[in-house]
Amino acid sequence: MITGRYEGCTADDRDRIDAFLDPEATLWDSATPELICGRAELNRVRDARPTPDDGPAETGLTAYGQVVDVFGDLAVARYRLRVDFRAAPPELARNTAVLRRAHPEGHWLVVRLHEDIQ
Repeated sequence: MITGRYEGCTADDRDRIDAFLDPEATLWDSATPELICGRAELNRVRDARPTPDDGPAETGLTAYGQVVDVFGDLAVARYRLRVDFRAAPPELARNTAVLRRAHPEGHWLVVRLHEDIQ
């Protein structure tokens, strides 16, 4: 789940990314100070991000050090994320995600994500 979501990010595939997110998920994104509540707010934040022509272009996202605990239909994932850029030093982020198992499909959806840059 974690790597699949970031593969969608590197492919710039919003639909693939959103397949891993509950439509009402709340997120603390490292690029914005406000709590993001739901898909509409997330899309506003996404649309305001710099394009590769306006800012440093990302060249890779690598999730590592995953620790995941499962409690029935809920899970908590903690991991680090390295963001590589074409013309800037990499950033390291700490992430904590709360996931719920979607029924009847049984796949996991992020309902809460907290990300901060170190």
